[in-house]
Amino acid sequence: MTAETVSRYVTRNAEILSGEPIITGTRTSVRAIVGLWRMGIMPEEILNHLPHLTLAQVFDALSFYLDHQIEINAYIERNQVPNELVHPSVQPILGKS
Repeated sequence: MTAETVSRYVTRNAEILSGEPIITGTRTSVRAIVGLWRMGIMPEEILNHLPHLTLAQVFDALSFYLDHQIEINAYIERNQVPNELVHPSVQPILGKS
């Protein structure tokens, strides 16, 4: 298993999510944390959604994102659910109506 540490809590492992940046010791992607943050969820509240993380891990992921926005935005774009597959009751919440 080859892992590359890229910050205190962010790493890459070719065997997990094809090397996408994740929180060390988890399968939680930086993309997942950024997705919650971009929906307006405060870092402290992200812990309610991902209780296995620490606040330090969340902030490190956001810091990593701010330094690597093009890369993480590309992961987000590639993993978006097409609009036609989003249930109509959820579309207003996601701003897709």
